[in-house]
Amino acid sequence: MEDDLIRLIAQSLVDSPDDVNVRRKETSGSVIVHLKVASGDMGRVIGKQGRIANAMRTLLRVVAPTDKRVILEID
Repeated sequence: MEDDLIRLIAQSLVDSPDDVNVRRKETSGSVIVHLKVASGDMGRVIGKQGRIANAMRTLLRVVAPTDKRVILEID
C-alpha cells in the first residue's frame, strides 16, 4: 500500500513517469520504501528544501501500520 501511494505521487510529479521505480522492503520493526526516478526528475521529487520529499514521508507515516516505522529513500 505504501509503495502504491509513493508511485502515484512520484508519477504525477515527474516528466518521465515510466522511469519511476518503487521497491518495498519490510523488516521486523520498519518498512523501507525505495524510490528511484530519472536523474532529470530528481529535483521534482525532492522539491525546494526537501519539502515534497518531507510531505511524502509524512503521508507514509499516516498510512503506515502503527507498530512499524516507515522510511523513504530516494535514489
